[in-house]
Amino acid sequence: MILNELAQGLRPVAEGVEWFEGLSEDDQRKVLHALVLFCGQARACEEDVPESIACSGIRPTHTPAVMLTKWRFGMKALPAYELTKSFRLLVALFCIADTRRRTLYCAGGCGHTWHNLPDPPRDAI
Repeated sequence: MILNELAQGLRPVAEGVEWFEGLSEDDQRKVLHALVLFCGQARACEEDVPESIACSGIRPTHTPAVMLTKWRFGMKALPAYELTKSFRLLVALFCIADTRRRTLYCAGGCGHTWHNLPDPPRDAI
């Protein structure tokens, strides 16, 4: 739910990062794996990479960004100090791809429960 809220702009990325950093390292790696799957389902494409890097706030020279420019998604195997950067980058990619999908295919309404989310409570993380 949180990942979809981030992709749809219903939750600020800073809250998502705070939530992510509060997880155990193992859970962080699981979240990155889920994000890769979500990006695939949203039909992310290589053309989305430059915008994703720019939106993520990480430098193009950081390892996760370099990996993504080569269309490699093994970020969950990176050292722990790279996980937050990977999260920010994959959230940005998911946001771009999901926004396109909602605009092109779901604009007239859809049955995807993840596209019909209520606004999250402001005290929830």
